[in-house]
Amino acid sequence: MVWILTRPLSLLARSRDRSAARFCHGYGLDQRAARSNSSTLVGVSELIRPRYPRRWRSLLAQRHARLGAVDFGSLRRTTPVSRQFGFDRGLSIDRYYIEQFLAKSAEVIRGRVLEVADSGYTRRFGGGKVDSAEVLHLQDGEGATIVADLTDAPQIPSDTFDCVVLTQTLPFIYDVRAAISTLYRILRPSGTLLATFPGISEISRYDMDRWGDYWRFTSLSARRLFEEAFTPGDVEVDVHGNVLAAVAFLHGLAAEELRERELAYRDPDYELLITVGATKAASP
Repeated sequence: MVWILTRPLSLLARSRDRSAARFCHGYGLDQRAARSNSSTLVGVSELIRPRYPRRWRSLLAQRHARLGAVDFGSLRRTTPVSRQFGFDRGLSIDRYYIEQFLAKSAEVIRGRVLEVADSGYTRRFGGGKVDSAEVLHLQDGEGATIVADLTDAPQIPSDTFDCVVLTQTLPFIYDVRAAISTLYRILRPSGTLLATFPGISEISRYDMDRWGDYWRFTSLSARRLFEEAFTPGDVEVDVHGNVLAAVAFLHGLAAEELRERELAYRDPDYELLITVGATKAASP
C-alpha cells in the first residue's frame, strides 16, 4: 500500500503541528529544502506507515472513505491479460455486440451479398435468403471472389449488391470517405450496408504491420461520414458497451467472463462498438 501526502512539504515544515515537523526530521527530510520546495511528496512507502502522524492518517482515511476504495485485484497490471481480443478465451466482447447487431438486421442479408474477408456472417445470418455470397479481399487467395481496394474499385460494377456486410474493416482503410463512396456505388437501390467498427479497442498488430490500423470512431463521426454518401434519413447509428465491458475488452477478456446484464448495459460515454445500417435510396 502507498501513502500519498497531499500537502506541500513547506507547509508541513511551517505547520504549528509539531508532529508534522518531527515527520520531516524522523525520515531524513531536510526541512530547509522542504521550505524551498513546493512539490508534493508522493509515494511514501509502506515502511513509514507505522510512524506516520496520527492526524494525517485520520485525514487520509476520511478521504478514502469519501471516495471509496478501489480493489484492482488481478487487473493491477501494465500488460493485458490477453492480446488476442479474447479469441483465445472465448467469444470476443466486440464480436458479441457485432453478432447481436447482425442477428437484429438479418432480414436485409439477402439476395447477392458481399462480405469482406470471408462469408461466415453472410451464411450464418442470411441463410436461405442469400442467392450469392461474394468475398472481397485486398489480396488474392484466402477464399476471395473479388480482389479489390475499396478506396478505388472500378472493377466492381455499380448497383451490384443487395447487402454488404462490413465488420471491423474501416479502421484499416486510411481513405475512409473513398471507401464509403465505393460501398454506396456498388449497392443496388434499396440495398443495405451493415457496418461495424470500434470506438474503444487495442491496436490490431496483425493489421497494423500489413496494411495499417488508422482509426477509432465515435457515433458522431460515423454519422457524419455515412450521411455524406447516404441520405441522412436512411442512416441508423447505434452504440454498444460500457466502462466494464471496455476495460474487459482492453484486457482481452471474453464475453463469457461477463454477465449478460453487464454486457447489455449501454453507457453513451463508453462507445466500445459502433454499428451502422445504411440503405441506398430506391430508384425514382
